[in-house]
Amino acid sequence: MRTTLDLPETLIKNAMKVSKQKTKTAVIIAALEDLVRRSRLQALKSYKGKVSMDIDLDALRCRS
Repeated sequence: MRTTLDLPETLIKNAMKVSKQKTKTAVIIAALEDLVRRSRLQALKSYKGKVSMDIDLDALRCRS
């Protein structure tokens, strides 16, 4: 999808150096993927202590 963005040039150049991406598009894609990944991790953290799993790890390890 093509779109026009007005982004600060210094910010993009710094992001390209830090992320070692070669193109502006690659920097933006990497940033968006990271944003989505962090959001999903944050959502998973909300389940901490709320999911009860009655699993016998020793029995699972012996199955293989």
